[in-house]
Amino acid sequence: MPVYRDEAVVLRTHKLGEADRIVTMLTRQHGKVRAVAKGVRRTGSKFGARLEPFMVADVQLYEGRSLDIITQAESLGSYGALITADYGSYTAASVMVETADKLTESEGSLQQYLLLVGALRSLSRQEHGSHLTLNSYLLRAVSMAGWAPSFQDCARCGALGELSAGGQHSAMVVQMGGIVCDECAAPGSPRLDVETIDLLSALLTGDWEHAAESPERAQNQAAGVVAAYTQWHLGRGLRSLEHVAR
Repeated sequence: MPVYRDEAVVLRTHKLGEADRIVTMLTRQHGKVRAVAKGVRRTGSKFGARLEPFMVADVQLYEGRSLDIITQAESLGSYGALITADYGSYTAASVMVETADKLTESEGSLQQYLLLVGALRSLSRQEHGSHLTLNSYLLRAVSMAGWAPSFQDCARCGALGELSAGGQHSAMVVQMGGIVCDECAAPGSPRLDVETIDLLSALLTGDWEHAAESPERAQNQAAGVVAAYTQWHLGRGLRSLEHVAR
């Protein structure tokens, strides 16, 4: 059977039999892979701890009939323990891996892999607030999947949103792809504060200094927008979101 090697971030695991686990991973080159790790639940397992959720590892596998088999695993990023030690980081990471699981299929997705690894690394180091890191990850992940939101020009007709063009658009319609102008907005469409729109743009572009200085009200409103936008385009809810620490 063909043997292959790849870098992988562990998304989730399931028990199999008395000592094995099924490990779902997002890999650098092979997309999403489900494989069996034999004996990893035994006390003397050599690499069981390297195949826990949020961990990044260099894995060697051989192809099986239905599931591949993990034969080796070397740690590349031991983020799991640091993330699970902080509730906010843990709940944010749980949403991230669930989102990555839903967004990726068998085909390779290097950008999604690198984005997820970078976000988990940032969480483990507590570089930014966990909620800011999560919302930035979600916006970038759905953008890479082809659903980039517009937070300036009208997402429907393209009307410019600069202040010099007659006022900044403020109606948010997730079904249309973001901010829309007054002519395109349906009656009762939710309106966003200027601070919230600026924060959403900062999270999408990685302007962390601006994001960190945003007021709490804007952060709370932005979190609701990101959750609605992500779940609409995924076509399903994210179960982990209800546990996120705000």
